[in-house]
Amino acid sequence: MASSLSGVAVGSTPPRAVGSSSAGTGFSTLMDYVGKGGINAGDDLVVLLYHLQYACKRIAALVASPFNSSIIGQSSVPAAAGTGGSGRDAPKPLDIVSNEIILSSLRNSGKVAVMASEEDDTPIWINDEGKFVVVTDPLDGSRNIDASIPTGTIFGVYNRLVELDHLPTEEKAQLNSLQSGTRLVAAGYVLYSSATIICTSIGSGTHAFTLDHSTGDFILTHPNIKIPPRGQIYSVNDARYFDWPEGLRKYIDTVRQGKGKYPKKYSARYICSLVADLHRTLLYGGVAMNPRDHLRLVYEANPLSFLVEQAGGKGSDGKNRILSIQPVKLHQRLPLFLGSLEDMEELESYGDVQQKVNPGYEI
Repeated sequence: MASSLSGVAVGSTPPRAVGSSSAGTGFSTLMDYVGKGGINAGDDLVVLLYHLQYACKRIAALVASPFNSSIIGQSSVPAAAGTGGSGRDAPKPLDIVSNEIILSSLRNSGKVAVMASEEDDTPIWINDEGKFVVVTDPLDGSRNIDASIPTGTIFGVYNRLVELDHLPTEEKAQLNSLQSGTRLVAAGYVLYSSATIICTSIGSGTHAFTLDHSTGDFILTHPNIKIPPRGQIYSVNDARYFDWPEGLRKYIDTVRQGKGKYPKKYSARYICSLVADLHRTLLYGGVAMNPRDHLRLVYEANPLSFLVEQAGGKGSDGKNRILSIQPVKLHQRLPLFLGSLEDMEELESYGDVQQKVNPGYEI
């Protein structure tokens, strides 16, 4: 890919310092932590995570650039491209360039067989020898960039299903990308805000690393995150209150009056940026939700539910555990509720919490 941003070509190979070390500093970098000096994720996964973090540092620089308004002329895909029948939202220029950055990094890693992205109609087969499948929302919340509201990248990693190798490329790419969330081997999000934070798990807890701009390393700042069993915050678009089903309205009415199982009045905090709302929820507890059939199972719900469960919380569509839902379409949408275990159980006890009608606004 020929696009060039901040002086580095999108298709360029990152530096060879895969073994980025924090020796002598007293801090652990992401690469230290997932490598043999930490939880030892295995060489292949460490290389993949290195290239993912590299891509996300590039995206962090992109969204913070005063020149990102000129990106519209740098992408190979028209900004006004339609969605056809795929169920995707119309791509925006920064989404497209972020997608290109991630695809280029995954190609360079040599470890990825398939990439499925919210920005592409179909999965991309990358490498016959690749061990992993990566699903991603390259730039979640991109419509907020002009207002400097936090955005994020979401990713999930699966093992390639070698039993499908005999199938035609398009078919095996599709089926590899439609794995159940229970098969995730790693997942993460990157928050682009006042700090750039990567929060990730390889199945041994959820850990967050903050980018040190002086060294270019992601430093472990939040080891072994445990979401409080109860919070005092709910995150949802309250303007849709009158479109909600009775169960959800009753739940929200109850907790904000302090009449729920937790005898304190809940506060509303809503950024309308999924990664940002979830990051706050992971740290402070409570529930982040979108009760409509809006968020995508493959790219958003599964990776984020994996992280929440690894932190001791719960991800649900209001009735079922997210990770137990078998995807049937690449861009499949569903309601999403993420948060503290006790808050989630109380919310689900109201029964009717999924909003099935969307009057007066687009999906």
